[in-house]
Amino acid sequence: MSLLLISFLLFFPFVFLILNYIYKRASHNQLKAIYHNLVSLKNVKKKQFSANDNAGLKEEINSILNDWSSVSKQEIDQLKKAEVYRKEFLGNVSHELKTPIFSVQGYVHTLIDGGIEDQDVNMLYLQKASKGIDRLISMVDDLESISKLEAGELPVEFRIFDIYELSKDVIDSVELLTRDKQIKLYINDTAVRPAYVNADKDLIRQVLVNLIVNSVKYGKKGGSTGIQINDLSDEYSIEVSDDGIGIEKYHLPRLFERFYRVDKSRSRDEGGTGLGLAIVKHIIEAHQQNIHVESEVGKGTTFSFTLKKSK
Repeated sequence: MSLLLISFLLFFPFVFLILNYIYKRASHNQLKAIYHNLVSLKNVKKKQFSANDNAGLKEEINSILNDWSSVSKQEIDQLKKAEVYRKEFLGNVSHELKTPIFSVQGYVHTLIDGGIEDQDVNMLYLQKASKGIDRLISMVDDLESISKLEAGELPVEFRIFDIYELSKDVIDSVELLTRDKQIKLYINDTAVRPAYVNADKDLIRQVLVNLIVNSVKYGKKGGSTGIQINDLSDEYSIEVSDDGIGIEKYHLPRLFERFYRVDKSRSRDEGGTGLGLAIVKHIIEAHQQNIHVESEVGKGTTFSFTLKKSK
């Protein structure tokens, strides 16, 4: 064996080790650069890796990329849901606004075309047009309320008041609405009194009014709607119950959605905006509480929510 061959065989392992070291060092530096960029982009806690720990560095990079991929997928899914919600919402608003707008337009055009001279028609059509405008204003006000509640722009002014006395006031204020259907409004004899809570009195009044008016609108003639207040340790449970026609179970999960109607034609005849229960839900959630509904067809419906007791 020649001296040159012996020298090569002896020198080759050293060359291989040097090249391998250079390669690993270059790979580590590249991985480290990628890792530093990911740490900066994702704002995650930076870890220290030795110059020989390429495996650990790769594992950490893969972990960050997997998390990033998962979050990105979730963000994309949320954006898709938001887009579907936006389209549905705009479609619902457009549909709900068209009915009173076309109604008012029809009455006004009839008056312009000569109806204004007819004593039997002019005042009647003006009153109907005015009613349609009132409904539009009510719908816009309700939409504004929901938008403010969702954005946290409608402040909740907590104060101590008696929910029993407020319930009595609400019943007195809506009593006129019950005359046509002869519906009896009452507070159960077993209701807690007094029942002091810490909440926004005006917003809770709106909740009670919406629930009772909703119950009266869709209640049966000669029926009843009652309020029950129960003591739940550090909270009070407030229930608004009726003995009306009830709601089928498959409707219940969507009952608090904007514009969702159990009976679309009947709801519009009653003149509702389709936003009352959505507003109720947002107000209760703004108090860090929940609202529930139970119903049985032919037996009636109960809405219940809780409020914190005053300390």
